[in-house]
Amino acid sequence: MIFLVAAGCVLTTVRASILDTIGVTVLRTVTTNVNGAGIRVAQVEAEATNPPPTFEVNPNADAVGQPVSLFTYITSSGTSSTYPNSLGAESGHADTVASYFYGIPGGVATNVVHVDNYDANYFVILEYTVIRGVTNYISLLPSTNISAPVVNQSFIMGALPVAAQQCSDTNYDTYAARYNTLFVSGAGNGGQVYAPSTCYNGISVAVYGAPSSIGPTLDNGRAKPDITAPENYTSFSTPQVAGAAAVLFQAGLRGDGGSATNAAADIRTVKALLLNGAIKPADWTNGPFSPLDARYGAGVLNIFNSYKQLAGGKQGYTDSVSVTTNAPHPPTGASGSVPTLSGWDFNTNSSTSTTDGVKHYYFDVTNDVSGATFTATATLVWNRQQNKTAINNLDLFLYDANSSNLIASCASPVDNVEQIFIENLPPGRYDLQVLKNGGATVSSSETYALAFEFFSMSLNIALADTNAVITWPVYPAGFVLESTTLGSPVNWNTNNPAPDVINGQNQVVTNASSGGQLFRLRRP
Repeated sequence: MIFLVAAGCVLTTVRASILDTIGVTVLRTVTTNVNGAGIRVAQVEAEATNPPPTFEVNPNADAVGQPVSLFTYITSSGTSSTYPNSLGAESGHADTVASYFYGIPGGVATNVVHVDNYDANYFVILEYTVIRGVTNYISLLPSTNISAPVVNQSFIMGALPVAAQQCSDTNYDTYAARYNTLFVSGAGNGGQVYAPSTCYNGISVAVYGAPSSIGPTLDNGRAKPDITAPENYTSFSTPQVAGAAAVLFQAGLRGDGGSATNAAADIRTVKALLLNGAIKPADWTNGPFSPLDARYGAGVLNIFNSYKQLAGGKQGYTDSVSVTTNAPHPPTGASGSVPTLSGWDFNTNSSTSTTDGVKHYYFDVTNDVSGATFTATATLVWNRQQNKTAINNLDLFLYDANSSNLIASCASPVDNVEQIFIENLPPGRYDLQVLKNGGATVSSSETYALAFEFFSMSLNIALADTNAVITWPVYPAGFVLESTTLGSPVNWNTNNPAPDVINGQNQVVTNASSGGQLFRLRRP
């Protein structure tokens, strides 16, 4: 038996500043009841292996504050809908995870409809046997659909042999693809990225602002972790992402992303939106064959950005062509364009043994502001299919549609995520391409989710008596107002009042009578 251990064990309190940082506060300010309502979630806990197992959330614990009726407690000994019960004991770790996940008032998804609280050593089994010197691994998850689209796993399996990690990954990926279940798992608090967060179809969560595990994976160099959130341990950054996933499932199912509710609530769409809405730290980097940063993944969680991209609606491709495998695939010159610069798609691409399939999404990127430049981010996600060891190979490209020059690409041969992020993009017409490589494939067609955003941020300043009224759009989020006085040296600081949200704009009013000042917006 391979034992499971909690990914962090120091209790902390959810701070309002964290909800500000990850976009929850502004989301609640500008939307109505986007809080995970109607979504069933699971929380799998591993803190002790000796009877009675210590895994249970105490509904009455500080910062949890939920009714006992919200919970079902599940172990190999049975289930219970009461608390306390004979199945296990309270876990302080579980209480804190819960406080970040769905606790009142500091959780992300405070109105989930039910929580299935599992003993991890029952929920996931990873065993090995040695026969004639050969080690064989067996990984088991529940045999039927647990009907919780989001599963939080704030534990790691520890350092595993590559074969054991691969066994775990395959089992999780098959379950995720079969039942549309999104496993959100802690990457670990140092060293390698650990299973079960190494699975292809789940989300691996690291910590922003504290030591955390660094990718890539040991088996084939895949980009993990997928995303970060601010905290001290991955045990507590993970439920922030799980809560954000529950919020997106709720919003997608209730139609906030348009009428294609099943597509909006697919785990591929939710994952693509979460990764595409993340904010890049200043030293974030990726490459043409490595889609995410080895430390930060896609960046720092921002559920408001992800929600706004969902709200941009499902947008289909503009053109679809086939090209000879490995042949050039420049813009086709098709007319028409995607009608919004922020949105998503859920679609299928096909290829053959001799052809690549290319879906073209054309964008007219402009805001009629002289000298404006844009930031572009796009994230492509697809599943490793059930019971498969390999994945179909999809790539992402951004071309200048007028010159046919390649602007950026992401073409990892081992990842089922691709991401493009580029700043200082001039106005123009652009071709975002999803390419499915032909040749030897897992299947002739592959369903994928694509999230995208092109934006240019404006800062406006007006005088009102002795005050300066400074405004900028509330979306995209993650910008900080900095100021400095005229003169040398220039010392930018954030000593400005917190912005109020008024009519979809951030607004700061500051005294302008003390002399000349300069202002700017900066993303971390």
